Amino acid sequence: MSVTQQDLLGGLEKPSFWKKLTATDWLWAVLVMAGTGYAWYHYQALMDDYEVGILFGSGLALVAFGWVWKAVRVLAMVIAALSLLAVGLYGGSLQTAETNFFLKFLFSSQSAIMWMSALFVAATVVYFAALVARSDFTGKVASDMTWAAVAMGFTGLMVRWRESYLLGSDIGHIPVSNLYEVFILFCLITALIYLYYEGRYRTRAMGGFVLLVISAAVGFLLWYSFSRDAHEIQPLVPALQSYWMKIHVPANFIGYGSFALAAMVGVAYLMRERADRVAPQGFIATRLPETEMLDDVMYKAIALGFAFFTVATILGALWAAEAWGGYWSWDPKETWALIVWLNYAAWLHMRLTKGWRGAPLAWWSVVGLFVTLFAFLGVNMFLSGLHSYGEL
Repeated sequence: MSVTQQDLLGGLEKPSFWKKLTATDWLWAVLVMAGTGYAWYHYQALMDDYEVGILFGSGLALVAFGWVWKAVRVLAMVIAALSLLAVGLYGGSLQTAETNFFLKFLFSSQSAIMWMSALFVAATVVYFAALVARSDFTGKVASDMTWAAVAMGFTGLMVRWRESYLLGSDIGHIPVSNLYEVFILFCLITALIYLYYEGRYRTRAMGGFVLLVISAAVGFLLWYSFSRDAHEIQPLVPALQSYWMKIHVPANFIGYGSFALAAMVGVAYLMRERADRVAPQGFIATRLPETEMLDDVMYKAIALGFAFFTVATILGALWAAEAWGGYWSWDPKETWALIVWLNYAAWLHMRLTKGWRGAPLAWWSVVGLFVTLFAFLGVNMFLSGLHSYGEL
């Protein structure tokens, strides 16, 4: 090969990931790791070695996340600013929330979560209004409302974390320990995954469908809060007093959120597929995305969810071995987690090896949501076992 040919081929080579990083990307990394170091410096006395590892691992993960998806940078900085403001307003007493206007109506954990709930429900309506009117402006408003809901929800969780420690150092814990807290986490993770696909595929037509399942979760959250006082912070039961909770639960809910998104995209697929057959120039066919796009989003969401759910299941087995002395005990929650895993393993198998596409897999993803819902909520309502601390 001549030098000229080598030069030509070398010029066509894509630069490596590291060479693509700009000064802004590295500034983002410095800011995140500085914040991580600040948290370690102030709270190291409350952490064991594993939790320090989780803290710095989370910082590195956020750096990488911000490099891949730049919109997360703004979100993270808004959450950090609002959370630090609320923590500063609290000082050292929870009673401040009764007298401080900003805490009482905006930034206490319960206030922020109520704002999150209202914004998610409103965004659902606005997304559908944008779909009906085919209005880009209305769609952008819906998207901005969803981003705002995510910011307020994460702020609420961060502030709730601090509030738990204000109740007592023996009570303080990461807010992913009960149904109330994980329903909030489910709403936020599902919304974030949706927003990523919204940006990647440059369409907001799926928003109303995905936000429907989030609004349903918000409805349960509000009922659970007002009828059972679930928003009250309670001490952790002994089995949950572990660093495993900090990694097992978030990984699990990335899986749940992805599966829920795939199911709602499956609903949109079935509507568009039927419209293409019955009325190809009708209302639905001219507003929903092409079936190829919906099929691709459904597949990628299930693949993402399956990967994280697999990791979460392994982490759960390791946690069980430490807490209960065995990796697997056929507890109802474990059994239904296995059923969920097998369901989506079969879904991916049929797509990747048998070439299944379209309506059969869309129906399967919708049915899969009900299987996942029972594993997520039904087990807590109707069955008991080692996971009984999650009962309604």
